[in-house]
Amino acid sequence: MLTLLNLLSAVALLVWGTHIVRTGIMRVYGADLRRVISRSVEKKPLAFLAGIGVTALVQSSNATTLLVTSFVSQNLMALTPALVVVLGADVGTAIMARILTYDLSWLSPLFIFIGVIFFLSRKQTRLGQIGRTSIGLGLILLALQLIVQASHPITQAAGVQVLFSSLTGDILLDALVGAVFAIVSYSSLAAVLITATLTATDVISFKVALCLVIGANLGSGLLAMINNSGSTTAGKRVALGSLLFKLIGCVIILPFVNLIANGLSTVPMSSSELVISFHVFYNVIRCVALVPFSGMMAGLCRRLIADDVEHDLRLRPKHLDYSMLDTPALALVNAARETLRIGDVVEQMLEMLNKVLQGEVREERNIRRLDDDVDVLYTAIKLYLAQMPKEDLAAEDSRRWAEIIDLALNLEQAGDIIERMSAEIAAKSLAAHRPFSSEGVLELESMQEQLLKNLHLSMSVFISRDITTAKRLRRAKHRFRILNQRYSLAHVNRLHQQNVQSIETSSLHLGLLGDMKRLNSLFCTVAYSVLEQPEENDSRE
Repeated sequence: MLTLLNLLSAVALLVWGTHIVRTGIMRVYGADLRRVISRSVEKKPLAFLAGIGVTALVQSSNATTLLVTSFVSQNLMALTPALVVVLGADVGTAIMARILTYDLSWLSPLFIFIGVIFFLSRKQTRLGQIGRTSIGLGLILLALQLIVQASHPITQAAGVQVLFSSLTGDILLDALVGAVFAIVSYSSLAAVLITATLTATDVISFKVALCLVIGANLGSGLLAMINNSGSTTAGKRVALGSLLFKLIGCVIILPFVNLIANGLSTVPMSSSELVISFHVFYNVIRCVALVPFSGMMAGLCRRLIADDVEHDLRLRPKHLDYSMLDTPALALVNAARETLRIGDVVEQMLEMLNKVLQGEVREERNIRRLDDDVDVLYTAIKLYLAQMPKEDLAAEDSRRWAEIIDLALNLEQAGDIIERMSAEIAAKSLAAHRPFSSEGVLELESMQEQLLKNLHLSMSVFISRDITTAKRLRRAKHRFRILNQRYSLAHVNRLHQQNVQSIETSSLHLGLLGDMKRLNSLFCTVAYSVLEQPEENDSRE
């Protein structure tokens, strides 16, 4: 029982080490990996190589699949190149399995020692996250040693030998056992390593080992489907395509297992080395052969998994992928994209406000509905960011976190102000049959038009974080304030001229000008967070 517990703990350590490497790499190079993948989708060979490279770096095909799924969900990548990247990820993880099975035991304590020093001394910096990655690599190498050591006593147990001795002829049963291995161990790599150990100790035959390896690859596809069961439609399609590709490989190669086993048995290598090498070449040949059929597979996945029917798209956030929370670079991108959706809704509200000014009272109800949608999106972003491990964020990511939550809050407040403005116009002007003067309407429409321009500029500053654009926005804020003062004086002049319409709507008119001034301030706040960054850098120097 203790030996079995040692094996399970070694497998758990392998999974944990892989997780640490993935999160460490993502926190340092997540945005760069995102650009690499997004730029490689135009040509299938580049997408395939991107899948291999990224998976080799993050030590997990599941991590690459999560990246790709996020891009497909956000319409940044089509399903076809996403499936090509996933095929490349399968090759990448097989190649890393080959590398990690070499005798690298001397690297494990070195990686852990150096990693702990860097991580504890500079936890919040890029160097600290690289130290975290070094710890993960050390744990992976240590876990591989422990898996091999724990497997030997188990293979000597009589019960285990009897159990595996039954795997002698049924190819489908052997493959199914391999799939269960991968699912239970939560890692196809661990399943392949255990299989190689069982083969080396003659507990199972070489043919059975090949079936177990093929089944372990299928199990990793099933594991991806389980992990994405609660995901979006795009995520389910990517996982289904990956599973079907693995299933096709199984169906094609299983009938020839006897022939392959007989042919490989003549190769002058140990049985365990042959098992590992077969795992690599099987994935390389399978994935390269299936790349040309990725378009057909994408079409099949779209037919098998229909699009979600959403009665009201605005009531649900689209980009907040909770599986990315431990990868700040990507989670912050998701939150920023969702914040832009709030900006889109506020833009619609401003356009509808202009229609209310022109007498279309029914638009006031639509503004109320949109403000409810703004509240829903703001709440979702707030809860999403609250679940991020903020204490582990690098200084730049922490600053971006604050920018996103600040802009989302400002846009939510802007939505409330616009809703109140439209309600006051509808109640105090339209319902009371007290229209604004023609000059007053032109002035308010001019202010509304300038607000829209400043809103667009603020969204541009938020995304680009460009200092020149931020300075333009700051100047636009000052020009708006001057224009607001001029229109206030113009209204007072109309009062002196005894303009009846201006007298009847004076309180409402001045109140709207004040609200527009507050809206403009909320939109332009993002400029100052960008402009403060160089000052911080100068002070450090």
